[in-house]
Amino acid sequence: MQNTAANALDRLAPLGFTQAAQVHLNLTPAELVEHALRNGEGTLTDTGALMADTGKFTGRSPKDRFVVQDENTQDSVWWGDINIPFSPEKFDQLHAKMVQYLADKELYVREAYAGANPDYQLKLRVVNEQAWHNLFCYNMFLRPEAGADTSWTPDFSIICAPGFEADPAVDGTRQPNFAILNFTKKMILIGGTGYAGEMKKGIFGVLNYLLPHEKNTLSMHCSANVGAQGDTAVFFGLSGTGKTTLSADPNRGLIGDDEHGWTPDAGIFNFEGGCYAKVIDLSREKEPQIWDAIRFGAIVENTRFVPGTHTVDYANKSVTENTRTAYPINFIDNAIEPSVADAPKNIFFLTADAFGVLPPISKLDKSHAMYHFMSGYTAKVAGTEMGVTEPQTTFSACFGAVFLPLHPTKYAEMLGQKMDENPDVNVWLINTGWSGGSYGVGSRMKLGYTRAMITAALNGELNDVTFTKHPIFGVAVPATVPNVPTEILDPRNTWADKEAYDKTASSLADKFVANFKKYADFANEEILAGAPKVAVAASV
Repeated sequence: MQNTAANALDRLAPLGFTQAAQVHLNLTPAELVEHALRNGEGTLTDTGALMADTGKFTGRSPKDRFVVQDENTQDSVWWGDINIPFSPEKFDQLHAKMVQYLADKELYVREAYAGANPDYQLKLRVVNEQAWHNLFCYNMFLRPEAGADTSWTPDFSIICAPGFEADPAVDGTRQPNFAILNFTKKMILIGGTGYAGEMKKGIFGVLNYLLPHEKNTLSMHCSANVGAQGDTAVFFGLSGTGKTTLSADPNRGLIGDDEHGWTPDAGIFNFEGGCYAKVIDLSREKEPQIWDAIRFGAIVENTRFVPGTHTVDYANKSVTENTRTAYPINFIDNAIEPSVADAPKNIFFLTADAFGVLPPISKLDKSHAMYHFMSGYTAKVAGTEMGVTEPQTTFSACFGAVFLPLHPTKYAEMLGQKMDENPDVNVWLINTGWSGGSYGVGSRMKLGYTRAMITAALNGELNDVTFTKHPIFGVAVPATVPNVPTEILDPRNTWADKEAYDKTASSLADKFVANFKKYADFANEEILAGAPKVAVAASV
């Protein structure tokens, strides 16, 4: 079957569609931009990128994300406030209402892949109400080769209709907006929100379920790059820890910036075909690769122009601080395609510890790696959010709890298994936060020092140095790192008031232990062995 508009509606029949005003199948980026401009969905910037707004929702809505609870998922999904159960009957009801709503609309259909390794790939079919959303899917998912037959039966489908709102009292949702995953029907329904990231993260949630559960493959919320010698590195980290900045290295090829899988035998692979990067305060000096990628075919979300021009004012936060750009990965000069690489030699957990307690670099054994992976720690500082007046701990399991359909111990145990299978892999905890005291007293770790530490780890320059165990957190701290002052490596030495350090370190250790209590009943002894030694902290 050819990829023609004439048979486009036929492809939607399994999704319940029998009519539509018009179906646009696999349009090119230029055609989608033309449609978006015609439909009043966006404006062109002076670099040629399409600027579009997402409406009321300028980010994901985690409290409105549901998973259909049925015999396939009842005993496997980690149910709770992250994976909120939804009834199959309500799903079918909502699905039928969405199809009816879209029956007189122009539809934009995209056929694509998720997963750069063909053995672990999902065939996708996406139905969009908006042309710019379809361009987002072109950018973010993997694109079939020109002329490829995509008249397939998809492994998963998305129906995304921002203009359709649910009736919570009738449809079982919390609000008019929703994102619902159905692993039996192999479908995601998204309505009432124009935030394009719901589609990207919906498929990430699907892969976070299917790959560990069915393919013995660890799914990871991380960036990844590879050196000239084929040495792979992955970077985990929550917002504000430097994940994007530190993984962007002109001397290393970019595998991907956000989502990857680690297979039993074939290394790692990117789930996506593009990048979805924050652009608040973007400049060519700070992020030249992202800056240069924002050209025709790229999208910028919720940004504003410098008055009287079509030049984007990246400092403008009037809509949201979560301004973003979406572009194909090949808009980055050093991107690796296909986005696959060998198993990682180095894994970096990035944290911005605003308490100034954790070492700027430390090495983790298997127990500590699993424990810190499950903890997913960073800290918010004063001024980043309303009401935040002092550092606040943030824990997000596996550095992406909101995307995990399975219990976090599943992913942590798989990480431990990968370390057993790859004994040469090094796991590092990198503190990009404060040194010499907590936020307000100490200072932020210099980016140049952090880069030097990561470079030393990547180059094997720490293989033969002496390490000392931190008395509270048990991580191994190197005595020396090339091009980094020795005195900053032991965080306690950087504090003028050593007793204040001990007290603060003990307090942070308590917070780790308190956070982990919700997982303790499911964690094995090896994971639990990575906990900080609170009793030791009290006696220091």
